[in-house]
Amino acid sequence: MFVERLECSNCRAPHSHKEIQTVCKNCGSTLLVKYNLVEMKDKLKKEDLLGREGTLWRYFEFLPIKYRRDIITLGEGFTPILKASNLGFRSLWIKDESLNPTGTFKARGMAVAVSKARILGIKDIVLPSAGNAAAALSFYCAKAGIRAHVFMPEDSPDVTKRECIVSGADVHLVKGTIADAGKVAKAKAKEQGWFDMSTLKEPYRLEGKKTMGLEIAEYFNWELPDVVIYPTGGGTGLIGIWKAFQELKELGWISGEMPKMISVQASGCAPVVKAFKEDKESVEEWKNPKTIAAGLKVPKPFAGKLILKVLRDSNGFAISVTDEEIFNAIKDLARYEGIYACPEGAATYAGLKKLVNDGILSMDDRILLMNTGSGLKYLL
Repeated sequence: MFVERLECSNCRAPHSHKEIQTVCKNCGSTLLVKYNLVEMKDKLKKEDLLGREGTLWRYFEFLPIKYRRDIITLGEGFTPILKASNLGFRSLWIKDESLNPTGTFKARGMAVAVSKARILGIKDIVLPSAGNAAAALSFYCAKAGIRAHVFMPEDSPDVTKRECIVSGADVHLVKGTIADAGKVAKAKAKEQGWFDMSTLKEPYRLEGKKTMGLEIAEYFNWELPDVVIYPTGGGTGLIGIWKAFQELKELGWISGEMPKMISVQASGCAPVVKAFKEDKESVEEWKNPKTIAAGLKVPKPFAGKLILKVLRDSNGFAISVTDEEIFNAIKDLARYEGIYACPEGAATYAGLKKLVNDGILSMDDRILLMNTGSGLKYLL
């Protein structure tokens, strides 16, 4: 294992990776896993990946687990990147995360975070979720023998509620948004002594999501696309992909320009888009959020500053799309590419069309869309 420490994303304070950690003890910001990339560069080569298993654990050295025997896995990761040939673009690809266990990219984060939690002796995990993260946590905790306590808005998709129930989680439905669920979960965690695995309030879900970036780089033979378009709710995937690209750059595995990272949100809940366009450094809470894309209904992402930093460091952009545009994009991707995207994933294609119409992107750019889950999980 090449992990050196945990480091605060804001004040840079170091924290031990050998103890249970949540957020920075000094300023309350997200902790990031820092690796000894100098040593990794000496001991690991790109060619070493050849012939490894088709899961995210093929990148074992990039992850915070010391022994393979401690891995909790359901076969997550290594999802396909499909060329979109029928939408009129010269170089458009879609990374289809719907083929993960539990049908979404959330499986990646939970595989790594739950593996680490079991190593650290955690017995109970609490999580507020719009649905898919709760489902993933429930199944990985079932595999690990850990008790999952999930707090979900009442209007979360019925499919994800059933997933949590059938896998044995302790399910609580809360009136309001994920922010309201988060307040109840936080209070309950403090009362019961449960570990809080809220988005970017612990270090390891991000590391699982990071593997999407590693897979993108390997698929494109270590030459990254010009643009990566990501549906942004809590933002873990966006931040994780960028972290992977940065680590690969430092290792010397990739060269050339880094991709523009573009965030897509729903017009009924677009706090990141608003902050980006107003040139703010932090994200303000979005009032009365409403959208068919449950995963995008995050009125104030905890790591808003980190999301905005990724967008600006990558010369990226942020854009919002309407529910009608999302619904039309679901149909387009299904009818022309055979991909049944979740609303969040379809939002990336809706955003792409607007970006081209506005002259921000070109039909000739090398573009990757991230479909974060299966449309089968939403009854629209």
